[in-house]
Amino acid sequence: MATLREAQKQQTRQLLLARGLELFEAKGYAATTIDDIAGAAGTTRTTFYLHFPSKAELMSELITAVDEILTGVDDPPLSTVVELGRRDLVRAWLDKKFDQWAVIRPYILAAHQAAAGEPEVAKKIESWFEDVTASMQEGLDRAGRFEPSTRRIRCMLAFGQFEFLSRRWFRLGWTIDRGICLETLTDSWCHLLTEEVRPSAG
Repeated sequence: MATLREAQKQQTRQLLLARGLELFEAKGYAATTIDDIAGAAGTTRTTFYLHFPSKAELMSELITAVDEILTGVDDPPLSTVVELGRRDLVRAWLDKKFDQWAVIRPYILAAHQAAAGEPEVAKKIESWFEDVTASMQEGLDRAGRFEPSTRRIRCMLAFGQFEFLSRRWFRLGWTIDRGICLETLTDSWCHLLTEEVRPSAG
């Protein structure tokens, strides 16, 4: 009985997350209320609060879900890609992320809407950025590549470029050909993070 109750509880929690995400995409984060989410999930405000202390906490868990979506398919992980410093691996990692953008788009748009008025969400996004750049720096540290004092900024610049491009894509789609974006971003990452450059055409 306890196992069934736990399963039902988990099912309700997942339903609240799913309906919350749908409503954030349809109405926007600020316009969506806890009552909206509870009603869409076929439950009550009281039940919502049994699972999440606030709407911001639900959004924070959606951000955690995005991180799992993004990193769950990484083979090798980003730190290893950076450590090995091979252009083909950098390009493959970026290409895979481009493929995932359509899946994570509603999560990211809602997260940035929420961050404008929810300090804990803004902090979660910043922590996410810091975690990724730390993972990249770990790869540079293991490889012993570049002056140690420059490794952090190299990683911040590289991931910052990726973040900027992703945010534009979430709003506007591919305003520049995807293939050109991929090759150019790969070139930039290789310049910042590896010692392998693209062979000249001639």
